[in-house]
Amino acid sequence: MIAEFKNSEMAMPPSANPSRKSNAGPQSAASGKVVPGGRFESAMKLWRAVRPYAISTVLVGVALVCTILVRGILPYPFLYLFFAAVMASAWLGGAAVGLYSVLVSALVVAYYIVPPFDRFWMTATDAQYFSVFVICVLVASWVSSSKKRTELALTEARDQLEYRVAERTTELRESNQELRRIIEEHRKAQQALLNTQAELAHLSRVFTMGELTASIAHEVNQPLTAVVTQGHACVEWLSANPPEIAEARESAERIIQDGIRAGKILRHIRSLVKKDLPQRELLNMNEVIQELTVFFHGETASQRIALQMDLEDDLPRVRGDRVQLQQVVLNLIMNSMEAMRGMNGGPKQIWIRTRREAAGEVRVVVEDRGVGLRPEIAEKIFQPFFTTKEQGIGMGLSISRTIVESHAGHLWATAGEPRGAVFQFTIPVES
Repeated sequence: MIAEFKNSEMAMPPSANPSRKSNAGPQSAASGKVVPGGRFESAMKLWRAVRPYAISTVLVGVALVCTILVRGILPYPFLYLFFAAVMASAWLGGAAVGLYSVLVSALVVAYYIVPPFDRFWMTATDAQYFSVFVICVLVASWVSSSKKRTELALTEARDQLEYRVAERTTELRESNQELRRIIEEHRKAQQALLNTQAELAHLSRVFTMGELTASIAHEVNQPLTAVVTQGHACVEWLSANPPEIAEARESAERIIQDGIRAGKILRHIRSLVKKDLPQRELLNMNEVIQELTVFFHGETASQRIALQMDLEDDLPRVRGDRVQLQQVVLNLIMNSMEAMRGMNGGPKQIWIRTRREAAGEVRVVVEDRGVGLRPEIAEKIFQPFFTTKEQGIGMGLSISRTIVESHAGHLWATAGEPRGAVFQFTIPVES
């Protein structure tokens, strides 16, 4: 018998012959000799072999006693009990015991039931009757033993099926646990990837804002300088004799406006560099772009780059994260400015356009007249750590594509005509 271990449990396949036992008695582990208990085992095996025949003999004896008791009441020999005894014997012990029961029943019927009694001689008519009886009990024995074999075969097939089902169930349970473990590991890896992408996006924003330090300082310095100038003017108006109250009030109002302007610039810088969870809201991409381009005035002026905007009116709103989408536009404009750095011939121009698409999308286009984009690297530039800049880290465009795709959009690049590059991305319109 084969034993298989599944999940620290032993699964035992059913035996082909449940009644079959080992012929060896208990043995000593050291010498292998039969111990005294082996005689008892031999006696038990002998009794198990003889018991079906003993039971068959008892059944035939009971049938004989009952038949003799009713023989005086019925006109013909009452033989139905012998059929029952033969069938029960064949059912309990099999074909051999069934044939033994047929033989014993035939002898008992010939000697005690069929006249003349107490002898084996009988008339021709009784012999025919007896022959029919023998044939019937043989048939009854065969039918009973056949049904017993069929039932044993069905039981064995059912046991085999149950064992295979249990074995397969155990395998499926193990496969299910392994699949759950793999799914959990994949979920953790995906979460770690998302966290890493968020960290890289934040670092990219900080790195980009660092490159724009001069422009940011210029934009912040303008309202602060205006505040100082208007403050001095206010003091002068108030120092006059008599004081010029109207002019002083006007100067104070300008101070307030410039202070509000400086505060907006600082809040916007903080929103770009702070590390917050994404917040989706309805946005107008024209406003998103206009809020961002204020940082490029100083940089574009120092490089003599013309930043031109062609923003479509009545642009439908999109649902997205303002800071993330501004980071995408910021990266694209910085790439265009970098592509034209050091160029001497020809005008330096950057176009920013927005368009409503028929497919229910808003398209943003950033086009430059830089060194251009070769077709073989048009797709590679979106791969992580691929860069054409000497000081680049190759993550800006990769992060930008990830952000756009998280908004259910698409970002791609093509070569410009006659030179330069065109970066475009689309964002679905909020329904």
